[in-house]
Amino acid sequence: MKRRTAIAFAAFAACAMPARAETVLVLAGHVITDAAKPARGPSTITVTDGRITAIGDGLASTSAAGVRMIDLSTKTVLPGLIDAHVHLTGDPDGDFRDEAVETTESSVVTGVKNARITALAGFTTVRDLGSAPLAGFALRDGTAKGFIPGPRILSAGAPISIIGGHGDVSGFRPEVNAALDAGNTCTGAVQCAERVREASKRGADLIKITATGGVLSQQGRGLGKHFTDEEMASIVSTAHGLGLKVAAHAHGASGIEGAARAGVDSIEHGTFADAAGLKEMKAHGSWFVPTLMAFTGIRERLGKNVYTPTVEAKVRETLSHVGEALKAARGMGVRVAFGTDAGVFEHGRNAEEFALLVSYGGMTPAQALASATTDAAELLGLADQVGRIAPGYSADMIAVDGDPLTDVRVLEKVKFVMVRGRVIE
Repeated sequence: MKRRTAIAFAAFAACAMPARAETVLVLAGHVITDAAKPARGPSTITVTDGRITAIGDGLASTSAAGVRMIDLSTKTVLPGLIDAHVHLTGDPDGDFRDEAVETTESSVVTGVKNARITALAGFTTVRDLGSAPLAGFALRDGTAKGFIPGPRILSAGAPISIIGGHGDVSGFRPEVNAALDAGNTCTGAVQCAERVREASKRGADLIKITATGGVLSQQGRGLGKHFTDEEMASIVSTAHGLGLKVAAHAHGASGIEGAARAGVDSIEHGTFADAAGLKEMKAHGSWFVPTLMAFTGIRERLGKNVYTPTVEAKVRETLSHVGEALKAARGMGVRVAFGTDAGVFEHGRNAEEFALLVSYGGMTPAQALASATTDAAELLGLADQVGRIAPGYSADMIAVDGDPLTDVRVLEKVKFVMVRGRVIE
């Protein structure tokens, strides 16, 4: 009996003791610690329990017992990339009628696939800006716990929409629309505040609203303003009071202007932003997330029987204006953060956005890289956790061949990915 008690006590003590810290040494040929700084030469990055604890000059030649070494001495190591606009639970090319057939559970399975693909493409943090009400939260929690490989996820859940607008279910018989309703629509300032509080209660990391019509939904009312000024002001003030940021899907000029005036934290797409809208964005500190790859995705599918006539008409409306708002926004000093709208095109192609930011927006490679690291981290409210390689930051790192500060296209071929200290394979 005494021996059995001693064994039981030893087992309890072992469980009660903190786990031994895991230390990893990353040997890097070059290190970009911050997109605004020149690359360092050969360096050793120390990672302990998922956090960066030190960056030293030179390559460590030996390590202590129990310390793991990762040899990236022929690569350039840089902070993990951030995509501020993805849809992990969806893929392009599906028929809109699938919405009436596929389950929320199947969308989570799709999201598991796409989370890994996204991480392997070098994106270690993403904002998921539209999913079935709880699907995005399941993915977020699964990657955070290490159950599934993928990036750090901030999830908005279902976007808040007007009745019959982009983000509401449409295109079916009334009874089917009603059956598929996600409870995400509102009319009037009071009800819109309620929707924000409900999203917060469900666990949303931020609020996504559809301030204007959208291209890929079956609503045929164009791309103009959806919410009233009073409704948007209610959404933003309620969200900010709960510590939640607001991302506004917005194409039409008046909707962009109204959303920025209400104080949204970011304008997504911003296709037809005019001087008045950009002025409001600048005045209220709204970030611009241009999602240029979304236009690549719809251009590649135009005229191929992928979209309904309703959608094709809206696609054609946007394609002659790609990049115009980005150039104007930069000229007025509006801050730009990296986002792609992955899901409108194939997941894993996210890094193709960099070359578009350079060609359409006139960004330097360093500015484009900053938009997906330090700048995007600031937008997400994670500037003290991700976007840099520095002591105390999460060990979110990628490695590439070549120098992304001179050629952004090297970011399209990522060779190594670490998220929260975990290597993604």
